[in-house]
Amino acid sequence: MGKAIEIKKGDTVVILAGKDKGKKGKVLRVVPKTGKVIVEGLNIQKKHQKPTKEAPQGGVIETPGPIDRSNVQVVCGSCRKPTRIGVKLAGDTERIRVCKKCGAEL
Repeated sequence: MGKAIEIKKGDTVVILAGKDKGKKGKVLRVVPKTGKVIVEGLNIQKKHQKPTKEAPQGGVIETPGPIDRSNVQVVCGSCRKPTRIGVKLAGDTERIRVCKKCGAEL
């Protein structure tokens, strides 16, 4: 297990490496155990499906595949730039994620 993932479901991220480099998308799922994120519409993988009772047609299904967390960066909602994530403490236990570039809350 490595460092905790700061990226959350619903964040907008930009891809830093790979075939989809520079593209933006919304995070659908975060897998902390493996350190990967699944981004909507990016890193599309094809899977061949046999015909079943639920899907009698079968065929090729396209689904987004996992991307390592080191290859994505969160896009700030206010300054619209890819940024690192900082943490600001509010009260005793509440931690708020903030943009390192403009200081706005994420």
